[in-house]
Amino acid sequence: MKISSRIAVSCFSRYFHKIASVKSRSAGRNGIQLFILTRYFSMKTRACSSDIEIDLYKSSETIYALSTAPGRAAIATIRISGPHSLLIYNSLCPATLLPRPRQAVIRKLYDPLNRKIILDNTALVLHFPAPKSVTGEDVLEFHIHGGPATQKAVLSSISKCASTMNSIRYAEPGEFTRRAFYNNKIDLAQVEALSDMLSAETEQQRRAAVRADSNKLGKLYDSWREKLLHARGEIEALIDFSEDQHFDVSSTELLANVTRRVNEIVCETFKHEAASHCGELLRKGIKISLLGPPNTGKSSLLNRIVKREASIVSQEAGTTRDIVEMSLEIHGYLCTIADTAGLRSGTTQNTWNPIIGKIEEEGIRRAKLKASESDIVILMSSLEFNESSNHYFIEVDMNSLGLLKNTKYSLIIVNKCDLAICSDHLKTLLDNFKSRVAKEYFPNTPPEIIPVSCHILDTKTQNLENDQGNIPYLISRIACLFKEMTDMPIDMRDLIGVTERQQLLLSSCRTHLQNFKNETDIVLAAENLRLAATYLARITGRGEAADTEEILGIIFDKFCIGK
Repeated sequence: MKISSRIAVSCFSRYFHKIASVKSRSAGRNGIQLFILTRYFSMKTRACSSDIEIDLYKSSETIYALSTAPGRAAIATIRISGPHSLLIYNSLCPATLLPRPRQAVIRKLYDPLNRKIILDNTALVLHFPAPKSVTGEDVLEFHIHGGPATQKAVLSSISKCASTMNSIRYAEPGEFTRRAFYNNKIDLAQVEALSDMLSAETEQQRRAAVRADSNKLGKLYDSWREKLLHARGEIEALIDFSEDQHFDVSSTELLANVTRRVNEIVCETFKHEAASHCGELLRKGIKISLLGPPNTGKSSLLNRIVKREASIVSQEAGTTRDIVEMSLEIHGYLCTIADTAGLRSGTTQNTWNPIIGKIEEEGIRRAKLKASESDIVILMSSLEFNESSNHYFIEVDMNSLGLLKNTKYSLIIVNKCDLAICSDHLKTLLDNFKSRVAKEYFPNTPPEIIPVSCHILDTKTQNLENDQGNIPYLISRIACLFKEMTDMPIDMRDLIGVTERQQLLLSSCRTHLQNFKNETDIVLAAENLRLAATYLARITGRGEAADTEEILGIIFDKFCIGK
């Protein structure tokens, strides 16, 4: 049986302990260096112990599955991984040579129990011997004709091999990736990136997943962990050698060096935490809320953007009582737009502003709550005509303008601009409105104010390229906000792959590093370094076996069979 490098580390560490126990006290000024290395290898061994158990377990069974989508197709791929892969090949391709590694050959596939039955005349077969395969085990791939009957025949023939060979079974969802993780082909951060890649629906989600799959983050977190392990070794050495006077550096200088390294990691974790927010926006989608008075065109605007009648439109004010949400892709970004109830205040009964009822009051409350939870708030206003005074004005809920002050990303839309007498008349109204908004609510940088018209609501073409209502420009401005929210400097773009789980672990790591800096007891300080390194290990799956198994279970629930 092949001995892994982890076991070699374990053996070396034990040997190092023997030497250290004899020579550490008599080594003079080299004693502390010897002790630091001893502590370092000891900590690496304990961190790898659970992986050794996994390596012994991983090759006990051979698994197989359809790796392409089920159903009729031009080609279907069946993947096999495990120690019996070659035996399965000999059963389905009798009296033929095994293909050279990573070279495709054409073979006839036969029923293993009846050599007269041909399953596929021209199957493409590839062989990937361990450890240079996707799972780290012997892997066999059959690329067969994609008819449902052919797929079923080949899969059932492999299951017949299971009756003559032990430990051959159909794979569970994500099991091929799980084995790749166990065999150190990928780390846990890459497993998460693969999950994101499989579920990506937009171009920006795909790009984020590709960056996360590069393994740069995993290597970076491992390097941080190595630094913390070594720093802890120095602190432990200081504890055990506190009475010695033959150090290369003073205890004060040693602590200062460790603290400096800790501070560097703390600063980096803040950058990664900020990046994780951008990554989550791309993965989960950017949330947008439409706010504004009743009958200003919120539902009409939603319908124009999504290009279908998603929300009810009526001349009667207050049609929307509950929140209507629609998910869509805008310029490669996934977003969810929420159409909310109209905002107004009505405490006295009159024709234009009736008293707010309980249902409408609840709708307004939900609208404000949704706005507070959104990444972008679009405030709707509209151009109206006052018959009594015979003049045009822009209707807006002034309380809603106050809500925008707490929102980092926002836009103000002026709808029904087709009612303006002429372009100069509209420009005058907009300029006055902008001045009023800037003076009363946004003296520094007011949100951009965009005039639109949703007047043509019953058109069947929905051709936004020829739209005269300024909707295409509005969509482009929304996309610019998306880019502003998620864009990062070139040297930090790989951090876009940081997930929410990783961010939480980084936060816990930083907490213990801060505790280390504030701790006066050196023993407790060393323990905080250990805990910080443990949280970093959990990011890439090098933590305790129980933690890793729990995380893998959650991630692989999203995987399909055959991946």
